[in-house]
Amino acid sequence: MSDVAEPQKKGWLSRLRDGLSKSTKRVTESITGLFTRKKLDRETLNELEDALIQADLGVAVAARLVEKLGKERFGKEVTDEEVRVAFADDIAEILQPVAVPLAIDMARKPHVVLVVGVNGSGKTTTIAKLASFYKSEGRTVMLAAGDTFRAAAVEQLKVWGDRAGVPVISKGTGADAAGLAYEALELARVEKCDVLLIDTAGRLHNKANLMDELAKIVRVIRKLDPEAPHSCLLVLDATTGQNAHAQVETFKALSPVDALVVTKLDGSAKGGVLVALAEKFGLPVVAIGVGEGIDDLRPFEARAFARGLMGLPA
Repeated sequence: MSDVAEPQKKGWLSRLRDGLSKSTKRVTESITGLFTRKKLDRETLNELEDALIQADLGVAVAARLVEKLGKERFGKEVTDEEVRVAFADDIAEILQPVAVPLAIDMARKPHVVLVVGVNGSGKTTTIAKLASFYKSEGRTVMLAAGDTFRAAAVEQLKVWGDRAGVPVISKGTGADAAGLAYEALELARVEKCDVLLIDTAGRLHNKANLMDELAKIVRVIRKLDPEAPHSCLLVLDATTGQNAHAQVETFKALSPVDALVVTKLDGSAKGGVLVALAEKFGLPVVAIGVGEGIDDLRPFEARAFARGLMGLPA
């Protein structure tokens, strides 16, 4: 079993390192550039803190990492690699509690996953990638194209669904999203699907409409299953950096968000924001995306991410 799994794991870790390269460069160049001085003094600690904040790790995380480093190594001779190792260990400690894979309850038939996020966050492709992942695990999956506001979103999900070999329930542009979700859940129950993934609209410029629509979807599917949705994933685009904080707060107010997916880490130098989000909200990060391929979304691993961010081998 391990002989088969190992090459795939190495492939993913390699892609993760490649995907984090922009974020890694942003963090590590700043750290490396500070170590012309040999001893860790107050000035260097302040500059390290600034470098971490600039890399989108956030003020609270930067202060925590630098304070711990100062307590352990102040006045001692240190190398940039020792600093990166220390930071990677501390970041992994912050991330470990949120590195929780999405647990599918096989008894539910289906486990209903509502997926929310702003347009352009990678929400629709994330749904398709999750569908492909669950299907590869031997689960039966159905998709509901609930972003009926955008014809492109429906068509995109159909294309991805075909590629993943997963059925997509859809209606015309402007159709009632809650009614579509209800019909999809009815069908998924009849067919005893393991997972139903429901896409939603993400037009944040009109929060009142979005709030009403998301609340209606939840209300309507609860007529069939009072506990649905069983998971509500918020998809965040890593390239938005600190704006991701506002998105978490907004969608937590609009919907029953209980976990995060962070996408587009390969296109961003702001991957450090994931650490800041973990520190501030403590929401599980069930998956991260580092590319466009259908297998470029995987469960989040705290140590691999932390060491990758600091330019260290996993």
